[in-house]
Amino acid sequence: MNRTKGDEEEYWNSSKFKAFTFDDDDDELSQLKESKRAVNSLRDFVDDDDDDDLERVSWSGEPVGSISWSIKETASNSGSNHEREQLKNRNSFSSYAQLPKPASTYSLSSFFRGRTRPGSFQSLSDALSDTPAKSYAPELGRPKGEYRDYSNDWSPSDTVRRLRKGKVCSLERFRSLQDKLQLLEEAVSMHDGNVITAVLIFLKRTLSKEILFRELEVRQVALRHLIHFLKEIGDQKLLLDLFRFLDRTEELALTHYREHLNIQDPEKRKEFLKTCIGLPFSAEDSAHIQDHYTLLERQIIIEANDRHLESAGQTEIFRKHPRKASILNMPLVTTLFYSCFYHYTEAEGTFSSPVNLKKTFKIPDKQYVLTALAARAKLRAWHDVDALFTTKNWLGYTKKRAPIGFHRVVEILHKNSAPVQILQEYVNLVEDVDTKLNLATKFKCHDVVIDTCRDLKDRQQLLAYRSKVDKGSAEEEKIDAILNSSQIRWKN
Repeated sequence: MNRTKGDEEEYWNSSKFKAFTFDDDDDELSQLKESKRAVNSLRDFVDDDDDDDLERVSWSGEPVGSISWSIKETASNSGSNHEREQLKNRNSFSSYAQLPKPASTYSLSSFFRGRTRPGSFQSLSDALSDTPAKSYAPELGRPKGEYRDYSNDWSPSDTVRRLRKGKVCSLERFRSLQDKLQLLEEAVSMHDGNVITAVLIFLKRTLSKEILFRELEVRQVALRHLIHFLKEIGDQKLLLDLFRFLDRTEELALTHYREHLNIQDPEKRKEFLKTCIGLPFSAEDSAHIQDHYTLLERQIIIEANDRHLESAGQTEIFRKHPRKASILNMPLVTTLFYSCFYHYTEAEGTFSSPVNLKKTFKIPDKQYVLTALAARAKLRAWHDVDALFTTKNWLGYTKKRAPIGFHRVVEILHKNSAPVQILQEYVNLVEDVDTKLNLATKFKCHDVVIDTCRDLKDRQQLLAYRSKVDKGSAEEEKIDAILNSSQIRWKN
């Protein structure tokens, strides 16, 4: 074929095959040299502050952006092209085919320059463009920031910053007291409780108690964090030593008293509480400690006696109402309810008498009446309920009085399914008229509603209530008799 000189020039310049030249910048040898330089210089442009970048992984578990991941991603797409490339390479006129080649046709220089040579696999940027994941540069080496933990060249401020970010770093390099205190100061200035606690754990392990307490005494923020941490982990011994060093006598006593919660045996707990009585509590707290010891002492006596009576089966109250739980370590109100339920009629001189408990522990009248009412109403002992509110004056006259208010008495009685007659008796004792009408209507105390409307001379309300009672009942007849009475001057 005849071609002109211009056609020859254009043909050879436009061909995708090129002859080997020593000046060719894209030959394989220069590619390898450039790749080596890229690897050696990689550590220089890795920023220490990039430790927070998240690492993406593919479905197979390979890190997104790594070379192995890119090879696996492109292998399936380039399988058929690989055979054609081998055939072309065999027919190529390139004289550099005898040079040793790497197992992979990837070039690090092409990765970082973002271009692909003709006849090679696609570049990393091209491989990642087909996937929805975000593009990342390949992680060819561990950043310098991760090696610095092992070289122990972190400053206190850098260490605290890494702890705040959740990074793992060793604190063992801080050996002198000055370095440890500087580390603590940096943690406090960061205002991060987790970091402060982590540093305090390190100081607690590496410093003596005397030095640690002395330094924390002038650092109140760190001191409060240590106290809270010791309470959380239950290190009572070290906490007591700390309060003793700080001369916080009241907190020392309360911490010692709190240890009774870990004692399960009632006798041992009682003896421990006895040792707490002489501790330097406040006046109010000292009274509570004394009451706690006395109450547990009573409960042990009552529990032993009632367990014997229940097993013997000779006491009626225990046969009809067996005990569901032990009275040991129960609160004072629960103990009072128990005594009102099982020992209500006992003499005042016995430990289990409700009256004895009331006087010993100075229980207010409202609390005593409320608890006794709930216990006796549960047993449906209506005579005891009546006696509970009956008082005598100095002239011998009786009168019903309720420190908790009769409206609450009615509610408790109704809750325990009291008969209507008893409910009506106590609804009538409610002083407020509106409250009385509401309670009588709510609990269907018909006689109370009818008599109250009659006393109020409210004909319209009485007529409205007539529609609520049963037809032909005694209540309806009573309402009709009142409405037809000519002796009542109605207001409406």
